[in-house]
Amino acid sequence: MRDANVIIVGGGVMGCGIALRLRQAGARVTVLERSIPGAEASSAAGGILAPQMESEGPGPFLELCLRSRALYPDFAAELQALTGVNVDYLPSGLLHLAFDEAGAQRLKATVDWQRALDLRAELLGPAEVHALEPQLSPQVVAAARFPDDHQVDNRLLTRALTMAAARVGATFRTGYVRGVVEEHGRVVGVDLDGETLRADAVVIAAGSWSGLVQGVSVDPRVVRPARGQMVQLQTRLPLFSHVLFSDKGYVIPRADGRVIAGSTLEFAGFEKNVTAEGLHRILALAMELCPTLASAPVQETWAGLRPYTEDHLPILGAGPLPGLFLATGHFRNGILLAPITARLMAQAVLGESTSVDLAPFRFDRFPRR
Repeated sequence: MRDANVIIVGGGVMGCGIALRLRQAGARVTVLERSIPGAEASSAAGGILAPQMESEGPGPFLELCLRSRALYPDFAAELQALTGVNVDYLPSGLLHLAFDEAGAQRLKATVDWQRALDLRAELLGPAEVHALEPQLSPQVVAAARFPDDHQVDNRLLTRALTMAAARVGATFRTGYVRGVVEEHGRVVGVDLDGETLRADAVVIAAGSWSGLVQGVSVDPRVVRPARGQMVQLQTRLPLFSHVLFSDKGYVIPRADGRVIAGSTLEFAGFEKNVTAEGLHRILALAMELCPTLASAPVQETWAGLRPYTEDHLPILGAGPLPGLFLATGHFRNGILLAPITARLMAQAVLGESTSVDLAPFRFDRFPRR
C-alpha cells in the first residue's frame, strides 16, 4: 500500500494532515474540497491544545489527546521547515477559573485525579491566581492551573498544513463529492461532480458534512454540526498570558494583543450565522473573566460548525466497507488532535498496525437509529 492511490474528502486540518503523512510514506494523494481548503471549522476554531482541561476523566480519549499534545512542538517545527510558516505554537498554560465554592470543589476533584496520573496540575487560591494574572476578575475564588495545556494559531496552522501537503506532492481539486463509488462490496473511488475518480482507498475527513457523503453509511445524525460563535478583540499589549477558561467559555491571548473569545454550542443545522444573543453571551463571558476587556475594540466575529458526536469522541479508522476510512467527529478538539489523527490514519490506510488502538473510536459504536 506504500504506493497506493488515496482520495481524501475534506481539505481541513484533518484532510491536509493525513495527506501530508501519506505522501511522506509514498502514497499518491488527491485532496477534494468543495471550497477553499481549511475554510470551515479549522479556520473558525480557537487553537486551544488542552487535553487536561477538556478531559471528562481518564480513558482512551484522554490518552489520545495527551499523545497528540506531545507531538505539537515537533509538528510545529516540521511545518515551519516545510513551508516557512510559523504557526505560533505557544506554551502558554491554562487557568480554569471558578467563581464560587462549588466550582472550586469541582476543580479540586479534577486536579486530584490528574495528579494521581502524574499529570501536572495545581489548585490555586484567589491570592495566587491574582498574583499570576492581575487583570483577572476579583470575583475569582480559585483556579486549576494546567501548565502543559497550550495553544496554537489555528489559522496559521491550517495554512501551513495546506502548503505542506502541496509541497510534498499532494494534488488538490475543487468540487462537490456526490458519493463514494462501490464495486463488488468495496469502495473504489468517488463521484466528483459526475466524474468518477478511482482510488485504492478513500478517506472521509469532511467534518460536519461527513455523514452527507452518499454511500458512507454513517447516519448524518451521528456526526452533526454544532455551531460555535467567536469574537476577536484587540488590546495594545496582552492583558494576561494564560488561556482563561470557565464553565461559560474561554478567552485566548495571542502574542500580538489579540484576544479570541468563545464559544457558543448551538445545534442550528448548517447555519453559520453570528447572532446578537451569541455575541452577547461571549462578550459577557470575556468581561466576566477579565473586566479590562470591556474597553477593547471588537475586530472580528465569526461562526464555525464543529463535527459533534453524542459521546464527544472522534470517529477514526476503517469504515463500513473495505477501502473506506473515516476521520471525523473531532468536535472541540480538532486542532489538538490533528497531529495524532494524521499519523494514525496514514498507518490505517497503509495497512500498518496503528500506534494507538482505534477500537474505542470505531464508526459502529453508536446504536442504529
